[in-house]
Amino acid sequence: MVYILEDDDNIRKLINYSLKSQGFEVQDFALPSTFWSALQTTNPDLLLLDIMLPEEDGISILKRLRSNPKTSTIPVIMLTAKDSEYDVVTGLDSGADDYVTKPFGMMALVSRIKAVLRRYEKSDSHKELLEAGGIKIDENQHTVFAGNQQLFLTVKEFDLLVLLIKNRGNVLTREQLLESVWGLSSEIESRTVDVHIRTLRAKLGEYEKNIETIRGVGYKFN
Repeated sequence: MVYILEDDDNIRKLINYSLKSQGFEVQDFALPSTFWSALQTTNPDLLLLDIMLPEEDGISILKRLRSNPKTSTIPVIMLTAKDSEYDVVTGLDSGADDYVTKPFGMMALVSRIKAVLRRYEKSDSHKELLEAGGIKIDENQHTVFAGNQQLFLTVKEFDLLVLLIKNRGNVLTREQLLESVWGLSSEIESRTVDVHIRTLRAKLGEYEKNIETIRGVGYKFN
């Protein structure tokens, strides 16, 4: 099930038609209020989210989704007419899994949707219990403890920490982290890795020393 939150009638109807022709179930919404109402009963497998919306902008909606445990793991692809580096980084830092700049081709959009869904399916199939450096992670329960204190991480912070711990002792470049966690490879978005590492360290508190910066390269978990 794919939800589409897009206020442009022509774009919304075209996406709806294209996705249904590819076998997806689809519900579309022109207003955030109707989207929130639908979310009370069913979570989609993926959300296509426009940034410029009436009532509430897409970035605000994304932050609300990521802050709620019931909706925090919904894959989100941003649809935006804004393509500056600032807008891209803002969307990714807020928890978007990918972004598509308008105008876009429908087959390209379908391909991006399938790629994001594959990443989520792959991550679900390799979940386990992890423990290192005083940090304990239950991937199935999506819980993190630093010592005896439970931490509440965003989806991307959680994915970053899991990836670093699974590769502990090895240096991971920013490009590797960006590709593995976000499925992106553009140098434009590499700053988003540093932003998430900074917020992750802040939440780890005294355990932040486990994440070491390798200057000019990337990060590793000791």
